[in-house]
Amino acid sequence: MSAQPTPDVLAFPDAFVWGAATAAFQVEGSTTVDGREASVWDTFAARPGTVAGGDTGDPAADHYRRYAEDVELMRSLGLTAYRFSLSWPRILPHGTPEARGLEFYDRLVDQLLAADIQPWATLYHWDLPQSLEDRGGWTARDTAYRFAEYAETVAALLGDRVASWSTLNEPWCAAMLGYGSGVHAPGRTSPEGAVAAAHHLLLAHGLAMDVLRQHTSSPSGITLNLYPVVADSDDTEDTDAVRRIDGLQNRLFLDPLLRGGYPADLREDLARFGFDAVVRDGDEAVVGKPIDWLGVNYYRGYRVAGSARAGSKPAGREWPGADQVHFVPDLAAPRTASGWEVQPSGLTESLLQVHRDYPPVPLYVTENGAAYPDVLRDGEVSDDDRVAFLDAHLRASHDALARGVDLRGYFYWSLLDNFEWAEGYAKRFGLVHVDYRTQRRTPKRSARWYAEVIARNALR
Repeated sequence: MSAQPTPDVLAFPDAFVWGAATAAFQVEGSTTVDGREASVWDTFAARPGTVAGGDTGDPAADHYRRYAEDVELMRSLGLTAYRFSLSWPRILPHGTPEARGLEFYDRLVDQLLAADIQPWATLYHWDLPQSLEDRGGWTARDTAYRFAEYAETVAALLGDRVASWSTLNEPWCAAMLGYGSGVHAPGRTSPEGAVAAAHHLLLAHGLAMDVLRQHTSSPSGITLNLYPVVADSDDTEDTDAVRRIDGLQNRLFLDPLLRGGYPADLREDLARFGFDAVVRDGDEAVVGKPIDWLGVNYYRGYRVAGSARAGSKPAGREWPGADQVHFVPDLAAPRTASGWEVQPSGLTESLLQVHRDYPPVPLYVTENGAAYPDVLRDGEVSDDDRVAFLDAHLRASHDALARGVDLRGYFYWSLLDNFEWAEGYAKRFGLVHVDYRTQRRTPKRSARWYAEVIARNALR
């Protein structure tokens, strides 16, 4: 059936996928057991001042030991899919397959299938093995080929049971925050490094797509964080600021993936950082191998200007070639506990941008969520702000459907409260509250609300 709105109900297509997402380093814990190698995030978090509160990836949500309990939670909520990432340093420490790490994901996938939940596996969610970072990390072309070997190891084991594959999660963050601004692991601050990392991540994606095609008939794609970018005014300097930020955030990834090559204006912007030297003949053909679907992670939009405005902030090191750009806040928008503006209409616009500007590809909202100051009181977390956030963004998703976007699913971020990267355990995004001392799980009001939406396959 088609998703046609009625005065009282907004129905979603019959086959719409309803899920929640996590990432290995954020939930698994057990970072030193069963032969796991340290990742760049273990090394980064151990460095004083890098993560709020001095937090590390232990205990996280102890998912490595409590996965069966967590799958039962998913089943109780009616989730039809679980999007998780696999830990490269757990599976292939120092380049050698580790049976205990592989067996964990083998058990997890079987447990999900037994609960009638589709396993959606992401090969890479930022936890690069430290031994590869020591050899250059994503600034080194060789890392892309090591990623293909890792993909081969995983796909050979799970290719017959995983419902859908994603090669990478948010390569913009891995490249620009990890190698540009240094606020994420590995903490480097080099525009040249960020630019090289961005290309090598995409090259790794293309190489991994070839591997997945050999081992599985399940649909495979990639997950990007896409944000709409608007100008603060019609001035030429502001419209050029849009071009630069949209180029770095969106087109740097969308164009080579869906159009077969990097945009010419962006290559010109990045030439002074050595971009042309890292993109070799034939690379764009590898990056542009056909994908079966595209994941869209959405959290907020950007308003930009070509010079300082009242209350604006200059672009940081994560925006190479956009030194003069300023980000202008939307003072009227509500904010999450992370300080992010809540802009549901931006989700619709991001989905429409792909639908309008690129060849047809099925879309999924693979992350969308918010941190709020959740309080567990008398066994309840009454997170009405998150319920409102979810309702607004699901309505935005439905709006995209009604406007012709081939949107096939929605995954809330995150299933569980977890290690929120540089914010440590200070920010809670989960549908399920985690007491990090006892590891007790408590579904929040938002979890029950989401379960009701899934059961109806509709919004009221």
